Amino acid sequence: MAAQWRELGELVIQAILFFAAMVSVFTTIGIVAVLVVEAIPFFYQVSLVEFLTDPQWTPLFAQKHFGVLPLVTGTFLTSAIALALAIPVGLLSAVYLSEYAPARVRAILKPALEILAGIPTVVYGYFALLFVTPLLKRVVPNLETFNALSAGLTMGVMIIPLVSSLSEDALYAVPSSLREAAYALGATRLEVVVRVMIPAALSGIVASFILAGSRAIGETMIVAIAAGQRPILTLDPRRAIETMTAYIVQVSLGDTPHGTLEFRTIFAVGLVLFLFTLALNLLAMRIIERYREIYR
Repeated sequence: MAAQWRELGELVIQAILFFAAMVSVFTTIGIVAVLVVEAIPFFYQVSLVEFLTDPQWTPLFAQKHFGVLPLVTGTFLTSAIALALAIPVGLLSAVYLSEYAPARVRAILKPALEILAGIPTVVYGYFALLFVTPLLKRVVPNLETFNALSAGLTMGVMIIPLVSSLSEDALYAVPSSLREAAYALGATRLEVVVRVMIPAALSGIVASFILAGSRAIGETMIVAIAAGQRPILTLDPRRAIETMTAYIVQVSLGDTPHGTLEFRTIFAVGLVLFLFTLALNLLAMRIIERYREIYR
C-alpha cells in the first residue's frame, strides 16, 4: 500500500511539474492565436504588398495608408541607438567586473548595475524627455523635443544591465584553468581577456547582444513618451518618429472603435513585432548551439 501511495505521489508531482513547464508554451500559443485571428480580417481588406511596401502609415487619418515601413524604421532606429550604447558599455563593464574589479568594488558596482534593471520604464521615459533631451539640445543642432536619439540613448542605459549580467555569466562560466594556462605562457591580463576569455565565452556574449536587441525592439513606454508619435520614414535620429509599440499604445487608449479596420491595425503591427522578436530569439539559440564551448 505504501508503495502505491508513493507511486501515486510521484505521478501527481510529475503532472504538476509538466503543467508548470507547459504554461509558457500555452501562453505563447495563445498569444500567436490571438494575433493571427485578429490580423486575418485586416489583411482581407489591406493587401500584404501594400502593408510591407507603402512608405506611409496613416490609418487614423482621412486619407488612409497602411504601410508599416515607418513604424519598422522607427523601431530599428531607436533599437540601433540603444545597442550602440549598451553593447560596448555592457561588455566592458562585464569584463571589468569579472576580470579586473576587486571583490569590494564588485560588491558595490554589480548591485548598482542591477538597480538600473529595476527602474520602471515609464520613469526612464520621463527621464529621457525632461533631462536627456534638454541636455542633447545644447550640443545637437535642430533636435526636436520628441526624437529618436534621446529615446534610444535612454533605452541603451536601461538594457546595459542585461548585456553586462549575461556577458559576465558567460565569462564566469569559462574554466579558470584556461586563464591560468594563458598566464603560465606569459600572457598579460589584457591578452588573456581578449584572446582567451572573450573567445571562450563568445556564444553567451553574442546571445546577450541579441536578447538585448529583442528587449529594445519590444520596449514601449520610453519610446511612447520620448520618441513621439509621428510615423515618418526617416533615419534622422533628431526627428520625432513612432515605433511599433508606441503605435499599439496610441490605438489601445480607447479612442478607436473596437472591431474597425483601424483597430485591427494593432494586431497586424503586433504580429510583425512578434515575428521580429521571435526571429531574434531563434538566432540567439542558434548562435548558442553553434558556438557553445563544452568544458569537462
